[in-house]
Amino acid sequence: MESGLVASHRLRVPSAAAHHHHHPAAPPHLLRQRRASPASPKFLGVETKTLKKIVPLGLMFFCILFNYTILRDTKDVLVVTAKGSSAEIIPFLKTWVNLPMAIGFMLLYTKLADVLSKEALFYTVIFPFIAFFGAFGYLLYPMRDAIHPTALADRLLAALGPSFLGPVAILRVWSFCLFYVMAELWGSVVISVLFWGFANQITTVEEAKEFYPLFGLGANVALIFSGRTVKYFSNMRQNLGPGVDGWAISLRGMMSIVVLLGLVIAGIYWGVNKFVIDKSAAPVVERKKKDKPKLSMGESLKVLVSSRYVRDLATLVVAYGISINLVEVTWKSKLKAQYPSPNEYSSFMGDFSTATGIATFTMMLLGRVILRKFGWGVAATITPAVLLLTGVGFFSLILFGEPLTPLMATLGMTPLLAAVYVGAMQNIFSKSAKYSLFDPCKEMAYIPLDEDMKVKGKAAIDVVCNPLGKSGGALIQQFMILSFGSLANSTPYLGGILLVIVLAWLGAVRSLDSQFSPLAKQELEKEKMLKAKTVETTAQVVGSGNGSLQETLASENSANGSAIKQSQEPESTTSEKSGQQSQ
Repeated sequence: MESGLVASHRLRVPSAAAHHHHHPAAPPHLLRQRRASPASPKFLGVETKTLKKIVPLGLMFFCILFNYTILRDTKDVLVVTAKGSSAEIIPFLKTWVNLPMAIGFMLLYTKLADVLSKEALFYTVIFPFIAFFGAFGYLLYPMRDAIHPTALADRLLAALGPSFLGPVAILRVWSFCLFYVMAELWGSVVISVLFWGFANQITTVEEAKEFYPLFGLGANVALIFSGRTVKYFSNMRQNLGPGVDGWAISLRGMMSIVVLLGLVIAGIYWGVNKFVIDKSAAPVVERKKKDKPKLSMGESLKVLVSSRYVRDLATLVVAYGISINLVEVTWKSKLKAQYPSPNEYSSFMGDFSTATGIATFTMMLLGRVILRKFGWGVAATITPAVLLLTGVGFFSLILFGEPLTPLMATLGMTPLLAAVYVGAMQNIFSKSAKYSLFDPCKEMAYIPLDEDMKVKGKAAIDVVCNPLGKSGGALIQQFMILSFGSLANSTPYLGGILLVIVLAWLGAVRSLDSQFSPLAKQELEKEKMLKAKTVETTAQVVGSGNGSLQETLASENSANGSAIKQSQEPESTTSEKSGQQSQ
């Protein structure tokens, strides 16, 4: 943890220099700032306050993502490799089970949000998850033969014919499917709504710009570690006797970890609320003054649909979901062809998570640079661009694999293996872009919205649009599977659809960028005013009387720095004005 603090301080210093000096004279300034750091309360006064928020948030994010990776790898293994099931179950599951559950959850959440305090809401949401995963490892999985209606499923399949393998398999392995849905919900609910909602509630725009991409770093360390964990538990089975069900044992181990970390998350949340929040309450209180009437569910959906800003955000999320999905399911069916047994499959998924972690880690470091140098628009455009390129590669390998076979053989590969690897690269890329660029961009876009839109818009976009995107992709696939007979036959059409969706996504990014930049500027101005007011008080809290003068100077200095930055931005004022009028 110590090294983490040091690292974030070290990252802050050069960035501060970058703001003041737009010419190469930074090094002496840097040295001066390093030397002055113990004396100047500016450094400590602001930093410690920020760190008190950022470090617990980072740890919390780490635990949530560690769990998510374990759950995500496990849910696929359970559902895809179960007897009488296959990768074709996934699109049906996403639409007919996942989406209704997500919408149901969102309705419940909106109701609860009006009744409970923010803290009570957090615990009410997270504890059922912890309980379920514990129960699954220790009760549901060991009792699976008693609770799964295998005979009924066999009769149904015989009656309906083989193209209905997917829907029947949902009934056949319903407890696995429930696990799958809970794992997916952990992703959308706990990460998006609970964690990011909490983070947006306690951080300011400036802190967000600096630290949101860093959370991503934590996320990837989590991915690397949990990938190793999954692999370790998957390979544990090789050392057991022949009669033992190894998968049950490794599942129990993994679920125990999930439950433990779930409790840790709740603990950190409690700690931050008890010891940190009241000290750094200024920005939070400031924003809550706009009291809006509580909206009913239908009305809040109306508000969301009527706001162009939220519509664009929703497009971003839905397009991301659909495009990832179109490739992912095709890739998973190829993956099952390559690795048929649960052990091999799970072990590959472990490696895959680790690779994703490493890739994202690199992307993150780039992400901060990109956000700072090129701004929001460029950062948000990168994800769809990468998806477009790798998607084209993946589909062309599958479709035109035949003529390439002899060429591949010289490299010691088959087109299938190559497709699995390109698909894996595509998934790693799109996921790493998601954590390092897509998520921070999306979350930053929420901050300028007012409190009520933040809570409601967030729930609507993250809980409904996320699955909507996934189910959108899944619906397209089901339609294809049922009309063309199998996933493989429908691949060329999926490629075409992918192209259209990514283009729509690029359009939404451009539209949002024109609205976000002016809003963010207004928000920053507000925060500067606030800072100027709170400067003296902070200085006295730190306990150095003469510090207040230095601090005021420092804050003015930073204001000038950002003013210079703004004047350098090649943005025409007319577009800004029209942006503000359209609000």
